[in-house]
Amino acid sequence: MPGLLRTVASRVAPVMRGHTVTQTANLYTRPAKEKIGTFETAVAMGVFSAAILGPSGWILAHLEDYKKKE
Repeated sequence: MPGLLRTVASRVAPVMRGHTVTQTANLYTRPAKEKIGTFETAVAMGVFSAAILGPSGWILAHLEDYKKKE
């Protein structure tokens, strides 16, 4: 029975989808206009790390406060 359903589904699915539009992205790569320095890279990584890890660290640091029922 599962084999029959799989066969029917494989033949019916493309018909039910109809004509699909395929999209292609136009990517052009070339060297950067300006070199990104070590300082800018370090600052960017620090900001991203603080943005991602800061809120979760705050919650973990105050977990006991959140457990209290008032």
